[in-house]
Amino acid sequence: MELEIVTLLVSRVRRYDGRPADGPEPYDVPSEIVDRVRVRAHKGLVGDRYFGTRFAFAAVTLLAAESIERLEQEIAGEGLFPAAATPFEPALARRNIVTRGLDVDALARTTFTLDGGHGPIRFRCMTPANPCAWMNTVYAPGAHQALRGHAGVRCEPLDDGELEVGTARITDIVPIPPEELTRRIRAAPTS
Repeated sequence: MELEIVTLLVSRVRRYDGRPADGPEPYDVPSEIVDRVRVRAHKGLVGDRYFGTRFAFAAVTLLAAESIERLEQEIAGEGLFPAAATPFEPALARRNIVTRGLDVDALARTTFTLDGGHGPIRFRCMTPANPCAWMNTVYAPGAHQALRGHAGVRCEPLDDGELEVGTARITDIVPIPPEELTRRIRAAPTS
């Protein structure tokens, strides 16, 4: 199935820290958006804050741009949010890969292969990516609740490779057997 990778985000540091009511520290989102990224098996995206950590099972996050567009339609209209802050920017959700034309949330608890123009990369997706309270601050009040069940997925790359903004293909979507879902996540290999 063909889709589009619209944004790749690689962040060296955590951007939403502390209490959402205090607002985020200033930072430059565009500096974290890249056109191409290297993927390392069981480690994540080279240069990202989760690369090589014990959270290999959740090192790469995906989000459908359509989820943010739906969020905007649900809560930004009718004067609920200042028009100057729309359209909502998907990168503010802090997901590594933003796609268009793919039901990302349906990938939870599957393995799949993503080819972003430089060869296929297999991923294992054990968990959905839950939204945090920061969504109410960076988008609008009510965003945290509205994004539940639509905030993307967390994955572990199983192959080395490269992804690039542009046309991509997803294939080999296979549900993970129930007995695999209940096993403990092993530590990432060191090689």
